[in-house]
Order: sequence, then structure tokens, then C-alpha cells
Amino acid sequence: MQELKEKINKEILNSALVNSGGGKMSDRRRKQNMQNDSPMEENASSTSSSQSAPRLKNGLSAKARSLMNLHNNEAGRRAVLRKSKILCKCHGVSGSCSLITCWQQLSSIREIGDYLREKYEGAIEVKLNKRGQLQVRHEEYKVQTPHDLVYLDDSPDWCRVNKQLQWPGTHGRECNKTSSGLDGCGILCCGRGYNTKTITVVERCNCKFHWCCQVKCETCVKVREEHTCK
Repeated sequence: MQELKEKINKEILNSALVNSGGGKMSDRRRKQNMQNDSPMEENASSTSSSQSAPRLKNGLSAKARSLMNLHNNEAGRRAVLRKSKILCKCHGVSGSCSLITCWQQLSSIREIGDYLREKYEGAIEVKLNKRGQLQVRHEEYKVQTPHDLVYLDDSPDWCRVNKQLQWPGTHGRECNKTSSGLDGCGILCCGRGYNTKTITVVERCNCKFHWCCQVKCETCVKVREEHTCK
């Protein structure tokens, strides 16, 4: 039974859909995008030199982003196929297994997500070459495969102020000193440290319902520490 599962799974992974079908599909999409982008480039070249440069740059940037999205979408589909499982069931008198039924079952979202997270952590930076194709930006790194995720630009530094994106950074953000998660001071403050101050909080407490029809509360005064990023 186990040998049959492994054989079926190997045939699926080596099928034309996984190894060549997706590539052909991507090639067709790339050709369509090249055809769609060619009028833009022709129009840009016919305008004045001062106006053609920004338009050409924007056109190439849009084309590179389109190719990146096509590549990553295909990598996601391949991840679903790669993580799928073959399940089999025996049929027959007294479990004689005279007939075996096998089917392909998708893995859980968690398992596929963990696999894609590993691919995300090892994503490859690419650029658009003169032939209109994606290639590795830095030659010392490995060439991307159909199973790898790629990106064009580094993510912004969310720790710092970014006026272009209207992002204030994390300075002054309240953080949790005892948390090791994303809300913890170690991560949220980006290693800059945090300030601690003691504040007095006045709030309602010990609320009770009285018939009819009102809620009466006591006033409580609490003293707690507040931590904010430097």
C-alpha cells in the first residue's frame, strides 16, 4: 500500500502539470504581457526625450511587477501540489484488498502556509533584464526556480519614519515588556530600547446592576507602568 502511494505521488510531482505545464502557461502569460506592454513602449519612444524616460521607466516597472506576480502565483500553485497527499483505501472480502481506491488530498492550510513561509524567508531578489525576463539581481545568489518566491524591492524599514509612505515609525509606540511576540518591546522598538514611566489610571470597577434600571460602579485608582519605544 505504501509503495503504491509513493509511486502515485511521484508520478504527480513529475507530471507535465508540475514540471512543464506551469512553465508553458507562464510563458504564454509573459508573451501576452509583452504584447500588451509593447504599444506602451512604442508610444513612449515616439514622444520627446524628456517625457519618454519616465513613461518608459514606469512601463518597465509595471512589466517587472507583472512578471513577478505571475511567477509567485505559479509558485503558490506548485506548493499546493507539492504538499498534497495520496490516500488509498482497500476494498474486498474480509479486507483482502482485492480493489484499491486512491485519491489525491490537499494538505491543511497551516501546512501549506508553513511551507510558503519558508519560501518567503528565502525569497530571491530579481530584476528585469534587457530581454524582458526576470533574472537574479546579484549573481552570487542562486538562480530562481519555479518553486521559489521572488521580489523586486526590499520592504520599507517600518522601524523608521517614512514620509513618502506617511508612516510615523514605531517611536513612541506603547509596547508590552513581558511579551516575546510582535507587540513586545524587543521587536516593536527595533532594538532601540524603551522608556518606562509610572502612570495613575482612574477607571470604573465593581459595577452592579440595581433594579430598576441602572448600573452603579465604584471608582478605582490603579498605578501601572507604561512602556514606550525610544
